[in-house]
Amino acid sequence: MSDGRRQELGQFLRDRRGNLVRAELGLPPIGRNRMLGLRREEIAAFAAVSVTWYTWLEQGREINASRQVLESITRVLALTAAETSYVLALGGYTAVPPTEVSTVEQAPEHLQRLLETFDFPAFVVAPDWGIAGWNRAYEGLYARIAAVDPAERNLLWLIFTDPHLRKMLPDWEETSRHFVAEFRAEAGARLGSAAHTTLIKRLSEASGQFAKLWADRGVERFASRQRVFLHPVAGELVFEQHRLVPSDAPELHLVMYAPVPGTPTRDRLQMLLAPTSVEPG
Repeated sequence: MSDGRRQELGQFLRDRRGNLVRAELGLPPIGRNRMLGLRREEIAAFAAVSVTWYTWLEQGREINASRQVLESITRVLALTAAETSYVLALGGYTAVPPTEVSTVEQAPEHLQRLLETFDFPAFVVAPDWGIAGWNRAYEGLYARIAAVDPAERNLLWLIFTDPHLRKMLPDWEETSRHFVAEFRAEAGARLGSAAHTTLIKRLSEASGQFAKLWADRGVERFASRQRVFLHPVAGELVFEQHRLVPSDAPELHLVMYAPVPGTPTRDRLQMLLAPTSVEPG
């Protein structure tokens, strides 16, 4: 386990320990009225591990925790399935070992050809959430994508630093929170890599809102959901966001925005992509 992952694991466990409701575990308040947070020795007792060993784990010391022990701790902390997977990934227990590749500048040709078969927005993201490919419909939705500096063509970076994209998202607060939590869940096994460390540092310096969300350590799995965009030409576009993992390129994710039936989204999108369609400016 890398030093970065050890430190993140320790901090994550401390944060979650501090949020536990004592009464729900049959414990009295600490002092007169402290109702939140368990002591380390209480977590250790519930998880059947030594206090010293658990303390070292939270301190990010160079120790190796077994999967069984980590799972026992996650149960005591009442972690969600996504949070449990995150803890296991930090501990080095993943279903599929992470690839060494963190950045992909360009999607493979066969994936790019697949993107072009869709008449709705679709794009490919790399492990560090760099946008490695997109189709014409996505460029119609987000016209600036081709002009963005390749070094900044990253989904997280654009969400937090591009005012044009932010204006298009009426639910920006919720969307940005989902994205950060999903990114953390996926980054678990790769935390500490040069690409992720650099991206987090740059984003934290560029956006106080990102820095706050990252410090909150939210973790959640991706779930298909509705996405709404307010396009400067086409108006309101309502999509259902889906994501697929190519079996021959599992380090990449194919993200698709399918128009929601019963809305004028598909017609508006097709009109937007018509040769005569011109965007102001």
